[in-house]
Amino acid sequence: MDLDFHGFLIAVIKMQKTVFLFLMLFSTLSVTPQHCDMDSVIQRLKEKHAPDSRVEVFDIVATQRKDTIVLQGETTSMPAYEELILLAGSMPGQMEESIRLLPDKELGDAIWGVIYNSVGTLRAEPRYGSELVSQGLLGMPVKILEKRGGWCRIQTPDKYIGWINGSVRAMTQSERQQYLRQPKVVVTSVFARSQQRADSDFPPVSDLVVGNMLVVKGEKEGFYQVVYPDGREAYVRKSDAKETTDWLKSMDLAGESIVNSAYRFMGVPYLWGGTSSKGLDCSGFTKTVYFMHAIILPRDASQQVHCGKLIDSSGDFSGALPGDLLFFGSKATDDSPKERVVHVGIYMGNKRFIHASDYVHINSLDPADPLYDEFNANRYLRTKRIIGEVGTPGIENIFENEFYKQ
Repeated sequence: MDLDFHGFLIAVIKMQKTVFLFLMLFSTLSVTPQHCDMDSVIQRLKEKHAPDSRVEVFDIVATQRKDTIVLQGETTSMPAYEELILLAGSMPGQMEESIRLLPDKELGDAIWGVIYNSVGTLRAEPRYGSELVSQGLLGMPVKILEKRGGWCRIQTPDKYIGWINGSVRAMTQSERQQYLRQPKVVVTSVFARSQQRADSDFPPVSDLVVGNMLVVKGEKEGFYQVVYPDGREAYVRKSDAKETTDWLKSMDLAGESIVNSAYRFMGVPYLWGGTSSKGLDCSGFTKTVYFMHAIILPRDASQQVHCGKLIDSSGDFSGALPGDLLFFGSKATDDSPKERVVHVGIYMGNKRFIHASDYVHINSLDPADPLYDEFNANRYLRTKRIIGEVGTPGIENIFENEFYKQ
């Protein structure tokens, strides 16, 4: 009798433990309808205000703490934040939020910056081993979103977001305006150097690449006397640069001029994430060529394809003109309903195009041409025109861009 009762007690204790563990597990896994509703709201707002994470941050999560839904994360979109708070406040139950708006308030007024190296490298995450996603050029104004250790999360004039270590001098809005008002020169040589003196025999201050911009202080013996954003002074050969006013006056936004600019990058090696003459990926090449004509295009091929006027999507290039952009990738199918744009080049005429693939070179879409590129011919998607479309979505004159505008 005693043994049976003892066994009964053990069984009861075991059952209690099982029930307790089950309740604990259930409480950690349970999600209220309120929580599910908030998750769907967050997703809808992301699709509405920040569908492209390359140019807008909207990293918000809803977690449950007892009977309270807690909203946490960060965003660059004030409209998305305001709408989220409004919708959250209208839902039943308790809500708390600790969402960080970017630029981070800890930056104070110094939310602007200027690149001070010939090329500044942007990465997907704040670590050197992270993917290279883009580059900023010397003299390029940027917006600083946050700082983490020696890294800054920045946004470039094409709205692309990435992490950079060094290379940026932070500025307040008034300092930025003062910088933008100063006269400048733009480097027009694909590669150049600045010197310590107005003499090429003196040691360099730094290397320079096409598209770099420097404040001009004066002229001396065939050199521009220039000042870097970080205060360094140097001399640049006049044959390597132009004053921005003269650069703009000499601008010829025509197909032949675009192709001639593209020729100058022949042989530059392919670099994933590259947007400078030190190394270029396909869309970095097209945007750099157009940048030297004072035009800002979006960063990636999958963004550039949404810009400009549609010329062709059937492979009939009768309407294509030099300077048009050719896009390549995979078409939407029943099995893969989303089109993928993965490559872009510049049309030269006669079915030839110049593009960055391994290195910058010329290929053809004509099977009879010795430069025929069967691989890209088989994945051709469409032709878009940029010339004549400045001011339409995604195509900006550099000095109408909010980052450069005084």
